[in-house]
Amino acid sequence: MDLNPILSTTVDRSDYIPYYIQVRNALQEHIESGGWQVGDQLPGEPELCRMFEVSRTVIRQALKELELEGLIFREKGKGTFVAEPKIDQRMAQELTGFYQDMIQHGLRPVTKILKQEMIPAPPNVAASLKLESGAMVIEIHRLRGIQDEFIILDPTYLPYALCPEVLHADFTSQSLYAFLEDQLGLVISRAHRTLEAVLATEYEAQLLQIKVGDPLILLDSVAYLDDDTPVEYFRAFHRGGRSRFKIDLIRLRK
Repeated sequence: MDLNPILSTTVDRSDYIPYYIQVRNALQEHIESGGWQVGDQLPGEPELCRMFEVSRTVIRQALKELELEGLIFREKGKGTFVAEPKIDQRMAQELTGFYQDMIQHGLRPVTKILKQEMIPAPPNVAASLKLESGAMVIEIHRLRGIQDEFIILDPTYLPYALCPEVLHADFTSQSLYAFLEDQLGLVISRAHRTLEAVLATEYEAQLLQIKVGDPLILLDSVAYLDDDTPVEYFRAFHRGGRSRFKIDLIRLRK
């Protein structure tokens, strides 16, 4: 497969940069510039070895780096393909929800409501929202995604006594955070969030159209009002192959 001059296959043997990094950078640049589209198959390892004039060990390390970064994926017996780009979401500096994040990225968010009802709070939900055991909460289960692809399963809980209007609101095309603020005057000022790597159960796999045991990123969150009243608790399951979180760190000077 001759892709020159679109794909630079020149390895600078006098450069201090390792060969596999140079190969990885060339392949990454070719993908990001549109030389290969999502779903396109990359040349096989022998062909890449010939193109770059490097060993198979170098090619395998370069491909491994690209796979770890989520730019490619491999299917046993079939080959290596360009992956769907990961969806970036922010974790620090600005507190936003999925809907607002996607709008700001110029993407069209889609939401499917699986459940929206009032229930007695399960023990873990009551503890997170600082409610008495059995207090009523609004439970909303949503599938979230972009275009026609769902990438997040988002069970969310809110205290019914604090925001009963949420029970009958339509969140298929509006932000929950915007509704709380604009319609109810409930402004979320901070949230405590944790990330955890988990494996998809049969339930999550079926809804997200992945395999049982596929990697998921579990985002656990409690959001608070200015007076530290908990207003929202959710456990969002993100498809590991389609999600990436950006975290800004601030150095505190003594």
